[in-house]
Amino acid sequence: MIRTKIATALAAAAILVIGELSASAEDETNPNFAKAVSEATVSLDDGLKTSQREGKAISGKYEMQDGTLQLSISVVKGDGFNEIIIDAKAGSIKSAEPITDPDDIEEAKEQQERLAHARVSLDQAVTAAVRDNNGYRAVEVMPTVDRSGKPFASVTLMKGGDMKEVVEPLE
Repeated sequence: MIRTKIATALAAAAILVIGELSASAEDETNPNFAKAVSEATVSLDDGLKTSQREGKAISGKYEMQDGTLQLSISVVKGDGFNEIIIDAKAGSIKSAEPITDPDDIEEAKEQQERLAHARVSLDQAVTAAVRDNNGYRAVEVMPTVDRSGKPFASVTLMKGGDMKEVVEPLE
């Protein structure tokens, strides 16, 4: 138990050092974002599970697109990366497109590397984070590693307008 708490504290410190961002600044400041998330019928962990048909999830988040909430899941499949867009109300895959922007490809490669030694999937980490934070809903999950290279999931949670970030071990 103490070892887990120490590892979690180290992971949290690593996240601060690395400078990982929580949900995008655009969505955090959007007053409609919290309302839209509260009305979504599809949870982030369910969206991550749905995306498995298209590859292994390496990150995911709710985002506003043209005033509509959607789930954006990045997956790796073979040697490529895809962005899976999931309808946040129906749970269906709206699109699955290859990631082509060089910066986005580089970010996806880094996420894939961070998950190389993970034994716990991102959807399981999200489920654990929500279970341990009563009343909160996960809005983003990103893989990270601590200084020793151990993988963790950085999970951004929201309850009303309150947001917080927690870390979940992936080993």
